[in-house]
Amino acid sequence: MVLSDSRSTQSQKRTLPPTKTKPATRYNADQNDEEKKQWVYLFSAGQADGDGSMKSLLGGKGAGLSEMSLLSLPVPPGLTIPTTVCQYFNENAQQYPSTLKSQVKSGLRKVEALTSCKFGDVEKPLLFSVRSGASVSMPGMMDTVLNLGLNDETVKGLEKQTNNKYFALDSYRRFIQMFGNVVMNIDMHKFDQIFSKYDNTTKQQENLNKIIQEYKLLFKNETGIDFVQDVYKQLWYTINAVFKSWNNSRAITYRKLNNISSLLGTAVTVQSMVFGNMGESSATGVVFTRNPSTGENIFYGEYLKNAQGEDVVAGIRTPNDINKMKQDMPKMYDELLRIRNILETHFKEVQDIEFTIQQSTLYILQTRNAKRSSRASVKIAVDMVNQGIISKKEAILRIDPLSIKNLLHPTIDPNQGYHLYTKGLPASPGAAFGKICLSANKVKELHESGEKDLILCTEETSPDDIEGMHLSKGMLTKRGGMTSHAAVVARGMGTPAVTGAGDIQININEKKVIIGNKYELKEGDIITIDGSTGEVMKGQLKTIDVTFSSEFDTLMKWIDEYKRLTILTNAETPDDVLRARNFGAKGVGLCRTEHMFFHPQRLPIMRQMILANNKEIRNQALDKLLPFQIKDFEKIFEIMNGHPVTIRFLDPPLHEFLPESDEDINQVIEMSNISKDEMMIKLKNMKEVNPMLGLRGCRVSILYPEIYMMQTKAAIQAAIQCNLKLKKPVEINLMVPFISSEEEIEIIKTQITKCIENLLPDDNHQIKYQIGTMIELPRAALKANDIALHAEFFSFGTNDLTQTCFGLSRDDSSSFINHYERNGIVKQDPFVALDVDGVGELIKIAIQRGLSTRSDLKLCLCGEQGGHPDSVKFCHNVGLHAVSCSPFLVPVARIAAAQAAIMQGKS
Repeated sequence: MVLSDSRSTQSQKRTLPPTKTKPATRYNADQNDEEKKQWVYLFSAGQADGDGSMKSLLGGKGAGLSEMSLLSLPVPPGLTIPTTVCQYFNENAQQYPSTLKSQVKSGLRKVEALTSCKFGDVEKPLLFSVRSGASVSMPGMMDTVLNLGLNDETVKGLEKQTNNKYFALDSYRRFIQMFGNVVMNIDMHKFDQIFSKYDNTTKQQENLNKIIQEYKLLFKNETGIDFVQDVYKQLWYTINAVFKSWNNSRAITYRKLNNISSLLGTAVTVQSMVFGNMGESSATGVVFTRNPSTGENIFYGEYLKNAQGEDVVAGIRTPNDINKMKQDMPKMYDELLRIRNILETHFKEVQDIEFTIQQSTLYILQTRNAKRSSRASVKIAVDMVNQGIISKKEAILRIDPLSIKNLLHPTIDPNQGYHLYTKGLPASPGAAFGKICLSANKVKELHESGEKDLILCTEETSPDDIEGMHLSKGMLTKRGGMTSHAAVVARGMGTPAVTGAGDIQININEKKVIIGNKYELKEGDIITIDGSTGEVMKGQLKTIDVTFSSEFDTLMKWIDEYKRLTILTNAETPDDVLRARNFGAKGVGLCRTEHMFFHPQRLPIMRQMILANNKEIRNQALDKLLPFQIKDFEKIFEIMNGHPVTIRFLDPPLHEFLPESDEDINQVIEMSNISKDEMMIKLKNMKEVNPMLGLRGCRVSILYPEIYMMQTKAAIQAAIQCNLKLKKPVEINLMVPFISSEEEIEIIKTQITKCIENLLPDDNHQIKYQIGTMIELPRAALKANDIALHAEFFSFGTNDLTQTCFGLSRDDSSSFINHYERNGIVKQDPFVALDVDGVGELIKIAIQRGLSTRSDLKLCLCGEQGGHPDSVKFCHNVGLHAVSCSPFLVPVARIAAAQAAIMQGKS
């Protein structure tokens, strides 16, 4: 507890050291001997054992505090127990290194000397905050305890020291509550029930005494022991709890959702307390050096007078905008502004800063790279390049490729009327509509039953809600500001959120929401929220696609300067093809023609063709389908305007098209002119035990070549017609799926080539075409040298290649793949991110063997994994020419491709 230091931070002059700063003071020398290994790292203004480069060891919090100490910023002194202790703790049955406790005790003595207070002293007690801190920021996922060191005796010393009985009792009340909940797992709701009995009249000291006594009774009833009075026991109970919190369910879920792995664990920072709840000259808050929602270069944040930090972060009270501090506490505001500039200049990154003002003295408790919305991350990166702070390459590497998907969130169409229920704070941009869910568990329950459009509506969110928050389309909270848990996590997830909607009342028991005593909504009613304006509206409103900012366009131009991979799209409808082109796709890498035949006008004809008794009837049906295919392809060629289009011939098992209802069966009987008995026999004979490995892909063409010939005619005729309109070459790649042998591709290519020669005029230089194949079976990868004799390009169909490599059904594996991930059997779902070790090896073999036969072989990956950053990096590193992905993933793939090229250049 820093009470003896009454200096004014305003009067101190501090200069900015170079960005790379050597520690000013080393308390201990590093030792290789296990017994003498350094387990504790100290810090205080002007000196530190570590620095900002040591995040993997000290965690983000400890490294940030050490670096700020070396910058001589006003950091309350303390010590950090590194992540290596957490690793030791987890690997040794929750035991500690033999010298840890003595090193901690020695460190505490040094902190006592710096503060002129003593841990456990009844006259001048030193109090601590104990916080977790992994090397990667995980806001709210692990545990924190404040005011540690208070007991029945030291609270009297705190009162004497501060001459403020209410402050001392309130701090003790807070500590019992937090220690009971975090360390002893007592339900927070039980403390809240006791607290609420006193009608918020806690300023009366007798009520605080009553609350403390009831808290202690609750503690004993729940744990079987009296509230812990020994301050060292309090400390080690709490350190244990923080290390254990590394593996609590919410932390594990957060790491999984954010693909965080390979960390040793969390560090623990034990820091002397400073108090923002010591009256009107004290305050606490969280600020960002730039706006984390929009990216604007403005000071942004919130503060509360006479409060502790948890009040702001947890959303217990709705705080004030930081700009109000200009009038309330002008000297503190100016000092905070000065430190803002120091930290952003030093770290060359937007900072998220926690501070406390204790009786007109400012202390900085934490700085870290700020989480921000996707839109903000783009603007900030581009602005910092334009300001000369970072390079283009650094800007590109700072963008999380997957977060770019969040820029594609729709916004509310302004050309419509709407009924406004209420307005809160615009915590995370984007518009979302859905059914009201009054708990995270309700979100999970409805999501598992197939509901997708869900809005989580709660008093406030807690870290335990993380899974429900992830599954929701939007979040609405009664309490909390722009830096509350809901706001920070929503921005990180790219989920629209409105917080601090103070006039909503939530009745969990009756499953309803009252808004301003005017509107009553039930759980399950549909609302729309706008996280960009804070508005909450009635029903489902029409939304429109977002338009990109000038900063986004600038960033994407820089990206195209560095990336080597060509980014194509998987699309077959004009809308999707146009969207992909607008997102920067340089062609269609996979046009799945089977999707075109499910149109109600075409499906009956398709069924007639499949169930035909002879070639003549089959050709009649194909003749009816031909004009549809020509129009389909012509539209795609026009939109792509000369960029290549890869058309995959009919691929799926034919049973997918077959009729099931009596009405559909009778319709096909009428069209095919056969009896019902014949039809039922035919349907029965076409049933396959394992259709995904049955009559599909090229096997259909081997049996019925006329199907692929119709599609070839459609593609070429569409290209000829499109060429007349565009007056530029049309480039087509015809792709034969599910090849497993040289003989298959040889037979089918011969048929296709003959068909094209009969269709193209002599002067055919305006129509460019290639014939290639999908490598989606292990045998095809192994026989790639033979297949390349006939295929001019390979496109890796990693959906099927993953299925056949693993022996996994992508439709059925969801029942256990999460369990495999949790147990480390697979790192990620192999249908989301490419399995580099297995499927990747088959791809490498196919590349090597294919190129040995045909040196100009074109290589692309077109499975769903083509839009995953890790998969894009793999494709770059193994020498593919292109990746193809869904339209909304095209910007993601472009960024990932540029990052892969930049990182390869660095290495």
